Amino acid sequence: MTIKRLFDIPHFALEKFPKTDMFVTKYHGEWKKTSTQEFINEGNKISRGLLKLGIKPGDKIALITTNSRTEWAIMDLGLSQIGVVSVPVYPSISPEDYEFIFNNAEIKYCFVSDKDLLNKVLKVKHNIPSLQGIFTFDNINGAPNWKEILDLGEDDSTQIEVEDLSNAISTEDLATIIYTSGTTGKPKGVMLTHHNIVSNVLGSIPRIPKKRGLDYKDTRVLSFLPICHIFERMLFYLFQYKGFSVYFAESIDKMGENVKEVKPHYMSVVPRLVEKVYDKIYNTGSSAGGLKSKIFFWALNLITKKKSVSKPSGLQEIIADKLVFKKWREGLGGEIVTLVSGSAALSTRLNLMFQNAGIPILEGYGLTETSPVISVNSFEKMKIGTVGQPLGNLDVKIQEDGEITVKGPSVFKAYFKNEEGTKEAFTEDGYFRTGDIGHIDSDGFLQITDRKKEMFKTSGGKYIAPQTIENLAKASKFIEQVMVVGDGEKMPCALVQPDFEFAKNWAMRNNINIGSTPQEIAKNPELKQRIEKEIESTNQHLGNWEKIKKIELTPEIWSIESGLLTPTLKLKRKAIKENFIDLYNKMYEHNNE
Repeated sequence: MTIKRLFDIPHFALEKFPKTDMFVTKYHGEWKKTSTQEFINEGNKISRGLLKLGIKPGDKIALITTNSRTEWAIMDLGLSQIGVVSVPVYPSISPEDYEFIFNNAEIKYCFVSDKDLLNKVLKVKHNIPSLQGIFTFDNINGAPNWKEILDLGEDDSTQIEVEDLSNAISTEDLATIIYTSGTTGKPKGVMLTHHNIVSNVLGSIPRIPKKRGLDYKDTRVLSFLPICHIFERMLFYLFQYKGFSVYFAESIDKMGENVKEVKPHYMSVVPRLVEKVYDKIYNTGSSAGGLKSKIFFWALNLITKKKSVSKPSGLQEIIADKLVFKKWREGLGGEIVTLVSGSAALSTRLNLMFQNAGIPILEGYGLTETSPVISVNSFEKMKIGTVGQPLGNLDVKIQEDGEITVKGPSVFKAYFKNEEGTKEAFTEDGYFRTGDIGHIDSDGFLQITDRKKEMFKTSGGKYIAPQTIENLAKASKFIEQVMVVGDGEKMPCALVQPDFEFAKNWAMRNNINIGSTPQEIAKNPELKQRIEKEIESTNQHLGNWEKIKKIELTPEIWSIESGLLTPTLKLKRKAIKENFIDLYNKMYEHNNE
């Protein structure tokens, strides 16, 4: 069958790869499987139930879940096949952002996973005239449950109405509005059609590697990134198309446990997670003590020296692989075919290290507006330090100022109710402006150098690309987060959030009292001096105009909750600068006003 709309994918999966565990979610300590047929049946019930509730094609329904789960997948199918527009929302944004999004999209109903999210929406419900009701996935006293919609749709005598509506849906019809988290300003509603996302799924499939001897029916995926994010959502459709079983992780805290239970073959990751996995591996290896630590550092040194990806060769590398790197792989379940990385730039050093430890990472690049993949590496064509070659159905053009622009079927048509923003997003000849700076090398691989908006100029007229410098600095164990500043100033400086746990361990080993709270630790002069040494090491890789001249340590953890990181863990630069304006002024010796 030909796949033209999102809801065609489950029917294709039922025809080609019917399975008992299409989606699997853990409830009260037990993994509950949903078969392909059950998934379609439940999706039909949701469609019928919503129609009885008075929902019509074109209406908007919000989906918010703390952790991805099967109920979200069923709702997504139930909405899409009757022409209802899904509006997935990040669970971590503020109630004020909920209010803006709900009013902007004119949300009719909202489905939330748990009590915390219910309370968050209830806080602003009185300011949202269009919102008629809120349903929950968890059983919560006094709150309408999503099963009420399933019960409403139990009678299948109206299934013909669902099928008539499905048949009338065009590939160019709006499937979803995804509000970008944005590092500045109000969220923008990206309108994506069925064709936008389907074309990206089909265009990305050739890049997904197949392991010899691994049958589709036995292939498992562990999904833990927010499914409201287009990166995870597109993969969610791609995995259905391929007939893979999707296991939804309980939470980021239980990832280690879930990985061992599921033994996944594929996982999508963001660079911050790769960094955290490596930090955990490093801390375990370095604190093992005695011979174990010596073997760990010896093996690490062997792969750190490698400048390209290759399988273990020679006696030393084979021994290192058996004693050390096999344990890294077992820590990820032991059966990983590949990790797929997106959302931000992955450190070349870490990428190379994981590849040579037998954990392949396919780094890609894209935006919500491009559904999302623009380019991605594959096993056949890979170049570390790049985001791969553009997909075959896209036309990527580098503008004179270095900005990456793109045209093709997966590029969105417009921002919802935002003509001005839409106009600014495209060149005169119809290419979407990504806002990223980069180039395509002689082999056709795309390399990102920075965000156009994040690049700044010092008072001396020199351009600084902060992301590149930050990635180098974050190679240090002492540095959890770093933001390079200096727009309009005489020199670049940096605000640094230390890795407080690592700093405590370092202080203990060196008999230094640095205190126990982030506030005390950040004020310690010896720690600051030690981190300045790390920055000096970073500076050796930079041009004179790029070198970080001063740093200040920030006395708190940068997080989504504190409003300093976006839901995809990118720096909210404006918020970070405002939050630590006293430290910023201290570096530049400005008077605090």
